[in-house]
Amino acid sequence: MASHSLVDFVILLTAAVVLVPFSQALKIGTVPGFLIAGFAVGPSGLAVITEVEQVAIFAEIGVVFLLFIIGIEMKPSRIWQMRRLVFGLGAMQLIATGIVIAMAGYFLLDLSLKASLLIGLSLALSSTAFVLQLLTEGKSLTAVYGRTAFAILLLQDLAVVPLLAFVPLLVMPEINIGAEIGVKLAEALMIVFLVIVIGRYLLHPILHRVAQSGSPEIFTISAVLIVLGTAILTEHAGLSMAMGAFLAGLLISDSSYRHQVKAEIQPFRGLMLGMFFMSMGMSFNLSLLIDSPYQMMFLMLGLVLLKFAVLFPIAYFSGLTRNNSLAVSLILAQSGEFALVLFAMAKQTNVLDILLYEQLILIVVLSMLVTPILSTLAQKAIKTQEPDNLNAAEEIEEAPVVIAGYGRVGHRLGEILRLAEIPFVALDSNSELVARERAKGTPIFFGDVRQSNVLNAAGAKNAQVIIVTINYPDEAESVISALRANLPDVEIYSRAHDLENSKKLKKIGANAVVSENLEASIELSSLVLNSVGIDRNRSKNILDDYRISYYNQVNED
Repeated sequence: MASHSLVDFVILLTAAVVLVPFSQALKIGTVPGFLIAGFAVGPSGLAVITEVEQVAIFAEIGVVFLLFIIGIEMKPSRIWQMRRLVFGLGAMQLIATGIVIAMAGYFLLDLSLKASLLIGLSLALSSTAFVLQLLTEGKSLTAVYGRTAFAILLLQDLAVVPLLAFVPLLVMPEINIGAEIGVKLAEALMIVFLVIVIGRYLLHPILHRVAQSGSPEIFTISAVLIVLGTAILTEHAGLSMAMGAFLAGLLISDSSYRHQVKAEIQPFRGLMLGMFFMSMGMSFNLSLLIDSPYQMMFLMLGLVLLKFAVLFPIAYFSGLTRNNSLAVSLILAQSGEFALVLFAMAKQTNVLDILLYEQLILIVVLSMLVTPILSTLAQKAIKTQEPDNLNAAEEIEEAPVVIAGYGRVGHRLGEILRLAEIPFVALDSNSELVARERAKGTPIFFGDVRQSNVLNAAGAKNAQVIIVTINYPDEAESVISALRANLPDVEIYSRAHDLENSKKLKKIGANAVVSENLEASIELSSLVLNSVGIDRNRSKNILDDYRISYYNQVNED
């Protein structure tokens, strides 16, 4: 007979499968879909699951995986490139919004100073998962307001780690806080230093050895082990599991294996993070909304308006135009998933009582549910664009070309692109080749290019052209087929061997193919025709006609 926990797990999966697609169809989004699914089966909904605590372990693991992915994406070089936006505009937004909300809680709602400070900083955070999803769907991530919103979210994600460490300090007696903070900070810095040193000298060699084994299953197990193992070790050392996972991600962020590791972790991250959002939805107390609908809606609207009012002048005086300032302030006016994480931790440490915790969860969820409306208003605000005074060097760079496979053909292609000063990213599953090329400064990463999620992790979604240079026809076909299914608008060029292979690659989705056999034959034929005395112009016409005839056959249905 199935255990009670397994039955609950199946119920949650069923609710997600039914309600998340429905939420997406209504343009509400994935995150609210998970929240609604959790609410539907939770105590305030159909009460199919009444013991919310049993789902807590899945929620905690979901947060661990989320922090790991954020750590991987926190490339130090990328943060430095956007430093003015991240540490200037982002830091001002977090501090100013946190202080204003904390003051409102302390003076207007008569909350304690500790609770007010925690609530202010937590509600100042926006929903990274939700906002990035909306920006990606609206193809606005590379627009000025999208880049600015991303930079602010980047700072907020960086701030989550110290905020997670800050919550336990709030339960200490005030008389001991001063002395304890110094001790705890020293301990935390020592642990972080040890994790970085150990990871620096052990993590990359281990991944290199696993990659050499050629077993995708072992690589997947290794990726999950890195996340959970580091999280558990840091928890035993006195820090949070989430911080350990963040550090592990940060260590891999500049590694050649980061795209493959990220691709292996994404399915686990998506599943467990969905469980986290559903557990938050299960904590949604509908009776609070029914008993005090006007109060809850007033508090939610007050939060959205307050965050908008604080961020708009900061963005405007940072060099953005009025329209872009409006868009940024609107898209970030909600609260987010990390507020839910911090409130859950604060409830466990008794910083927040049950009633206040449920009220805060309700306000956060309601603010997330109105985000699609805010996103629509943001899109309308940027219809009329004006030039911004932001430094162009702070833009998020996306390589316009992705090379899938960096063997002989891919290598030559990369050299030509470098001569033309065109940025590119290359992927290959040969760990020795990747290590050798990275030592030369080539922007290449380890990854199985047959997996579309690896290509997506390398920026394929935002690339102008993807070039498939894989030597093996079957692998090239699977890559092109997956790319065309996931990225219908991207230009795909591919290497092919012969006429039949060219036809097949063109049929399954390649925009253009180049046949190695044909091009080699034409070059050899050109030498022969010139050697036997054929006029160069006639020789060129013969070969051009043959090439056109050949590729016409490739393009035939």
